[in-house]
Amino acid sequence: MKIFPVITALLVSAVLYLIVFERDQLLGFARSSPEEAAAEDVAEEEVDADALPNGVGVVAIHSVAQTIDSAVVMRGRTEAAREVTVAAETTGRMISEPLRKGAFVNEGDVLCRLDPGTREASLLQAQGGLAEAEGRIPEAEAALAEANARVREAEINLNAARRLSADGYTSETQLVASEASSEAALAGVQSANATLVSARAGIQAAQAAVAAAELEIANLAITAPFSGLLETDTAELGSLMQQGTSCATIIQLDPIKMVGYVPETDVGKVSVGAAAQARLVDGKEVEGRVTFVSRRADDTTRTFQVEVTVPNEGLVISDGETAEIIVGSDGRLAHLIPQSAMTLNDDGALGVRTIDGQSTAQFIPITLLRDTAEGAWVTDLPDTADIIVVGQEFVVDGVTVNPTFKEAKG
Repeated sequence: MKIFPVITALLVSAVLYLIVFERDQLLGFARSSPEEAAAEDVAEEEVDADALPNGVGVVAIHSVAQTIDSAVVMRGRTEAAREVTVAAETTGRMISEPLRKGAFVNEGDVLCRLDPGTREASLLQAQGGLAEAEGRIPEAEAALAEANARVREAEINLNAARRLSADGYTSETQLVASEASSEAALAGVQSANATLVSARAGIQAAQAAVAAAELEIANLAITAPFSGLLETDTAELGSLMQQGTSCATIIQLDPIKMVGYVPETDVGKVSVGAAAQARLVDGKEVEGRVTFVSRRADDTTRTFQVEVTVPNEGLVISDGETAEIIVGSDGRLAHLIPQSAMTLNDDGALGVRTIDGQSTAQFIPITLLRDTAEGAWVTDLPDTADIIVVGQEFVVDGVTVNPTFKEAKG
């Protein structure tokens, strides 16, 4: 009963042997007649013979170089133009309702308000001290004028005593007394001057006290330094604020910065003021200008930081989004070719195969500028070139080709 499976296995083995090891003989046997087989062999030889003189068939394009903007492409992220943590500059208890994070505030809006306490009374006291100090000035000026008058009187008496003493009409004692009176008058002037200077210093001290009291009152209202979004809640109602305690963190997103890093080989192509574009992960594209190029490389990556400032009306772009940044530079000649036309030579160099004047294939190394949806922009080719776009992998330098040309892109 087991003989049929054995026979089946033998037949399958025989068929596999014929297919694998006797394929040519099997195909020859399958032909309709020996005459047809001979005719097919002759036809193949004729086709091969006709193909040899005409070269290898390839598809090529006639490409002409175009002037394009040479761009530097880098990966980066969005970053707020400004970010600051607003802190208290005095001590006090919060008396205002808190603002919640995400709220938009304008420059000058009050974020936190503190209890004034006795600061109003301190201001009135300082203002009273200023008025008192200012009242001392007229008195000190009058005393100085009186002292100057005494000096002039003492000088007159001293001169008279000297003339009388020289003529022998007065005693030496009276002359000494006149000199003492003159010195006393001069000392009185100095004292009056000191009093006036002290009064003026008192005014300045009183003015400083008034300014300090006014500043303390002004610091009770903590305001937004610029328009932006609250990144945190403001301080809670009733909380005690010390000097340096955070009230809130605010960020400015309009305009917004695109921060990227350019390698040292391309940093010379980027300059402040250059036009730039950025493409976000959601496909949104924005335009701006380069506002900063670092002149110090990162110690680890050897790259230079580049900042591009772009408008952000409506705050549609958030802080921290990934972006592809393209910075334009001086234009240069380049060819637009299909990405599939590029190939590698035996040394691993990237290039294309072109057709020279003798209809032979020639490999030319290229430099890839950038990829686009339409193709790749490359340089280092002649201004005009016949580039093989199909079949370049099947020919080498010096091989005769039979090109069929198609229209180039661009």
